[in-house]
Amino acid sequence: MSVPESRRIVLFRHAKADWPQVTDHERPLAERGRMDAAEAGRRLADTAIPFDLALCSTAIRTRETWKLAVHEFQHRPKTVYEERVYEASPGELIALLNETPDDVQNVLLIGHNPGVQGLADVLSGSTDGDARERMSRRGFPAAAFAVLSFSGSWKALEPGVATLLDYWAPSE
Repeated sequence: MSVPESRRIVLFRHAKADWPQVTDHERPLAERGRMDAAEAGRRLADTAIPFDLALCSTAIRTRETWKLAVHEFQHRPKTVYEERVYEASPGELIALLNETPDDVQNVLLIGHNPGVQGLADVLSGSTDGDARERMSRRGFPAAAFAVLSFSGSWKALEPGVATLLDYWAPSE
């Protein structure tokens, strides 16, 4: 009998965006967002999770967030810019993650609220330490991320199967 493989999912909300006269999809990062994205990248690198895949929304602010964050990594994971992450519900994000090949161990998803925070809430059936309390208190501000783990196939990812391991948000 084989032991189910442990996997990690990091749910990362894009950094603070600006509000110029463009469509929502085309909104760039604000100056503070650029600083927070780099800081989040350093914090993600500190987790030492060897990401195999990054799924990033196609929106400008998520792409910019990812570009600044990944610059802090020693190893750049394969990146897929996925239209379905933009404005996705937690259920739609689970369906997308269910498509992940099982040779992928650790995934970083760069997306938007309310989907990212909703997904963190829906997936986490248990919590290590005070991560849930911190996430509940702070919400899921721009550039925040949550680290979750679960065992088994990506096809088996569903509500309540993951453990919330960590949560980080930039200082306000």
